[in-house]
Amino acid sequence: MQVRHHHPSTTRRRLAAGLAVVTAATVALAGALPAAASPLPTGPVLAAPGDLVWSQEFTGPAGAAPDASVWNHETGAHGWGNNELQNYTTSRANSALDGQGNLVITARREADGSYTSARMTTKGRHELRYGRIESRIQIPRGQGIWPAFWMLGAGFPQVPWPGSGEIDIMENVGNEPHRVHGTVHGPGYSGGAGISGMYQHPQGWSFADDFHTFSIDWSPGSITWYVDGQQYHQVTRASVGGNAWVFDQAYFLILNVAVGGSWPGYPDGSTQLPQQMKVDYIRVFDNGNGGGPGNGGGSLPTGTGTIRLAGSLCLDVPWGQTHDGNPAQVAHCNGNVAQQWTRGADGTIRALGKCLDVAASGTTNGTVVQLWTCNGTQAQRWTYDSPSKTLRNPQSGKCLDAVGGTPVRDGQRLNIWDCHGAANQQWSL
Repeated sequence: MQVRHHHPSTTRRRLAAGLAVVTAATVALAGALPAAASPLPTGPVLAAPGDLVWSQEFTGPAGAAPDASVWNHETGAHGWGNNELQNYTTSRANSALDGQGNLVITARREADGSYTSARMTTKGRHELRYGRIESRIQIPRGQGIWPAFWMLGAGFPQVPWPGSGEIDIMENVGNEPHRVHGTVHGPGYSGGAGISGMYQHPQGWSFADDFHTFSIDWSPGSITWYVDGQQYHQVTRASVGGNAWVFDQAYFLILNVAVGGSWPGYPDGSTQLPQQMKVDYIRVFDNGNGGGPGNGGGSLPTGTGTIRLAGSLCLDVPWGQTHDGNPAQVAHCNGNVAQQWTRGADGTIRALGKCLDVAASGTTNGTVVQLWTCNGTQAQRWTYDSPSKTLRNPQSGKCLDAVGGTPVRDGQRLNIWDCHGAANQQWSL
C-alpha cells in the first residue's frame, strides 16, 4: 500500500446520503464596482451528535462501477511500498457493485500467473475530519490476502508519508483469519513502530465468515477503534509522546485488497482465488466534533455574503481585479461585489468567478493566498471550525491567516499559517 510499512501490527437498511448540495451563481464584474445586493439568506443546518452526515450505500445494478464522483481508482503493479504482488486496475472484474447493495473488490490470479485487484480512494472528492466512521464489511480469506479500510492525510503526497498521517480502521492478514488490527502511523511512530491494537473474534471464528462492522470514533486528540460495537483500542496525543500528533486534519478514505507483501507474506498452495471483499456501506456520523466531507471541525457552511476577519474587516479582492494571482486581502467592509463570497458545497470560496487559492498548492507557512481560476484542486478547498472561527485548507492543515499578525488592519494580505486561534485567524461567515 502506498508508502505503508506494516507490522504484525445487523439488519441492513438503506440510508440516503446525508448531504444537501447548495450551489450559487458567481457574480461577474463589469466596469465600476456596483453596490452589492443584500447577502442571500443562509441558514446552514448543523449536524447534531448521532446524525448521519455522509454515506456510501453502494446501491445499483450488478456490474455497475462505483460512483465516479466519489471514488478514484489508483492503478499499477509497483509493490506499493510493501513488496506486494497485485496490479491494481480500473476493471469491473476487480471492483463493481453486486446488485445486492454491496461494493465488491475482487483479487484475482490471471491466466499468466499475475495478480489483479482494486484500490479505491476518495482523495480530492470527499475528505473527512472527525466523526464516527463506520463500515460493514465481509473480508476475504487466505494466506497472502490483505484487505484494508483505512485513511491518509489529505496533504499526501505533497506532505510525504508518514508526516501526512495514516489511520488504519481495519486490516486483516490472511494467516490470522480470527484477528483484525487498528493502527496509526505518523512521524516517529510508523511502520513496525506504528501504534496498533488487535481485536480477536470472541469465538475464534474467521472474520471472513460473515459481515462485521468496523469503526473509529475520531475526536480532537483521540481516536478509538471498535469491532461490532466493542471497543478494543484507543490512541491519544499522549500515546505519541514527544512526536507530532498529525490526526487533527482532513483525511481521505481508502478501500483495497492487496496480495502478498512484507507483513502478510505471499499466497501459497492453500490460497484460493478469486477472493472478494464485500462492503455493505460506509457511514459517517456526527460525534459532537463534526464529520463528513471537507470537515474542518465543522464543514464549510454554504451561502453567499461577506467573510469578516475579527468582526471588523472583510475578505476582499483588491480593486476587484480578477486576474489569476491577485493576492487576497482584508479591507474595510464596503458592500461591493469584491467582498461577496460564495461558499460552495465542494469546499470552494468564490468571488467574481474565481476561487480563493493557496499559491502553487503550497503547504508551508507563509504561502500566499490569492484569486485563481477554479480548477478543483485541494489548493482551493476550505473548511470552517465554528468554535475557533478558523478557515482551514485541508491539504496543508493550515489556517487562513492575515500576514503580520495583530492588530488586524485594512490592506493586510493573506497567507496560510499554523492554526493558533489569534484574532488574525478568526473569520465570521
